[in-house]
Amino acid sequence: MSLFMSSRCTVCLKKMNAVKSLRPTATRIIPTAWYGISAVDYDPKFYTLDPINDGEKKFDKILIANRGEIACRVIKTAKQMGIKTVAVYSEADGLSLHTKMADESVCVGPPPTNKSYLNMDAILEAVKSTDAQAVHPGYGFLSENTEFARELTEMGVTFIGPNSKAISSMGDKIESKKIALAAKVSTIPGYDGVVKDEEDCVKISNEVGYPVMIKASAGGGGKGMRIAWNDKDARTGFRLSSQEAASSFGDDRLLVEKFVDNPRHIEMQIIGDKHGNYVYLNERECSIQRRNQKVIEEAPSTFVDPEMRVRMGEEAVQLSRAVGYDSAGTVEFLVDSQKNFYFLEMNTRLQVEHPITEAITGLDLVQQMIRVAYGHPLNFTQSDIGIRGWALESRVYAEDAFKNFGLPSVGRLISYIEPLHVPNVRCDSGVREGSEISIYYDSMICKLVTYGETRNEVLKNMVEALDSYVIKGVTHNIPLLRDIMTESRFIKGDITTKYLAEIYPDGFKGSQLSECASRQLSALAAIIKCKADARSRNFSNQSRIPMEPMTTDSICLNVQRGDNQNDVVVRWNKTKEEFYVMFNDGAKVTVTNNFSLADTVITPDVDGEPVTFQLLNKDMGGNITLQYQGTQFVVKVLDDKTADYLRYMKETPTVDTTRVINAPMPGLIKSISAKVGDTVVEGQEICVIEAMKMQNSLSFGVTGKIKALNCKEGEMVEEDAVLAELE
Repeated sequence: MSLFMSSRCTVCLKKMNAVKSLRPTATRIIPTAWYGISAVDYDPKFYTLDPINDGEKKFDKILIANRGEIACRVIKTAKQMGIKTVAVYSEADGLSLHTKMADESVCVGPPPTNKSYLNMDAILEAVKSTDAQAVHPGYGFLSENTEFARELTEMGVTFIGPNSKAISSMGDKIESKKIALAAKVSTIPGYDGVVKDEEDCVKISNEVGYPVMIKASAGGGGKGMRIAWNDKDARTGFRLSSQEAASSFGDDRLLVEKFVDNPRHIEMQIIGDKHGNYVYLNERECSIQRRNQKVIEEAPSTFVDPEMRVRMGEEAVQLSRAVGYDSAGTVEFLVDSQKNFYFLEMNTRLQVEHPITEAITGLDLVQQMIRVAYGHPLNFTQSDIGIRGWALESRVYAEDAFKNFGLPSVGRLISYIEPLHVPNVRCDSGVREGSEISIYYDSMICKLVTYGETRNEVLKNMVEALDSYVIKGVTHNIPLLRDIMTESRFIKGDITTKYLAEIYPDGFKGSQLSECASRQLSALAAIIKCKADARSRNFSNQSRIPMEPMTTDSICLNVQRGDNQNDVVVRWNKTKEEFYVMFNDGAKVTVTNNFSLADTVITPDVDGEPVTFQLLNKDMGGNITLQYQGTQFVVKVLDDKTADYLRYMKETPTVDTTRVINAPMPGLIKSISAKVGDTVVEGQEICVIEAMKMQNSLSFGVTGKIKALNCKEGEMVEEDAVLAELE
């Protein structure tokens, strides 16, 4: 019998069932649009502290003034409560999942956010036309807009969030800091007024003392924030932050405060009702960030002890009581190494990372927001709130983690399978296979949550979930997330907001494999090559004469990854259904033959331990692309004769990229600061590109004279487009 032709029906059936098990399962399916989309429903077992009471009075219909995963999240709870839902969408989101899950949907304008999701008049008209009794704003967009909340109130429609006075007081960072000081909440030193212009920013920064944080007075989510270490940074930071703030929140006011070096970012979830009841729901650690935006969050924090938790919680409640807060909200703190904490800001809305608080408390925060907005009092007290186990959230983005820890990627999800077969996994997403990741909106794909009894259990499940997550069609940040999960400092909980810069000082380069892992990768690629060669000799369901089968018991191959080359021998043990890959230094790797090349996710035993990887691509040149330990690796596998011939081929010359500026992502050219013929120095800003509401300054890597500018202000450009060239 042929070496690699011994697959049996039982093996095929096992693999078919394994592939099926990767697809989302649910206790109940929500019927959606005419072509049969379905979504994983609300799981009542997840929420144990305050189960939904069907007999309680409630709204008949609510409108969700948002998009994506948070809109889907709100719809799930509303449906479980028996409340009808209305989705709003832009022209770019007409086929999005949230529009299909809702009972009704209304288009509110063209793709740009200022013409759709920030178009207050269009959304208020949608509220009127659908007779919605209440509006849930989600987060971002109009969620912290005082005028929007006031307009709804005047229409007799309930805003599912805090009252407009609390939004106004806490949504403005300058005003909130004054209130925090009056409420005896610890605050960061800084300037309490509005910064007028670049020179005013420089003056204030010098008075406060560098380093300083320049940030938007309105909004949050890391938009409109820059750290300045000197006068030049202050000028640049003022300009870019004000532009981002205007684009994201319609408010370009900025403030300046002292930057606390090497802090932790720890926040306290609170909830209050309209009857004067307040409860804090423990903390979340959000220190791992890139560009002031959170990447990984966990609850509880490894750094917070019980006494500190009580002090932080009580200060958060003091602040909430001072402004009469009446909804779910989050008080964010910066914490130094001595466990001193300083008020940073209050987010008067639902946070992106709310699922991990739900996991450790058993509360449904969306349900509580809806109940409180209707007028019901909280039906639990502080003594009812405990901590059950641990929870971790990884924000899965359509981003290239190899570019500044994550520059946005756009495209269509040609293959998408969430890892819901992994124990204790929750996926909050607003996409499905075929969804488009657009240039107009945030690039988040999913909030991947694991929860369990211990932190080690949660970390283990997160690694498995990330290895099993199938995302094809866009670049994603799973390589970075997966690498962090196994990094020693993160495992110990030794993290600050500078974690990424300290662990990856030269940027993220992908998983750095140990010698053992590198051998395993080479062995897996060699086996893929053998299986592919064997399969290519079969012509299923055809009458043509088959090729001569592979009858040898061993195959000699050359495996190359980068500068590392190995001659290996692959042998097959038919009795044990195992491959043995023998290396030229005498090492051996054993791999079980329990998979086929058609499997989406492959999990053989390698040297007795399960290893999960994905086969992404293989070409005629022997290049096999595997996703292994989260990172994509290209391994060239050739038979020994072909490898010998290849040694005589000339290498492709490298191209000098320091004298050109390529677009790092698709985006809009916001400004150009030079012209053809100008002599510019290394690092000097040439242009600014905006994508997904973030501003990025671009420059040359060397000094020289500009030969060509291939873009103009207001123009949309594609990724890798050559924007400027030097002579």
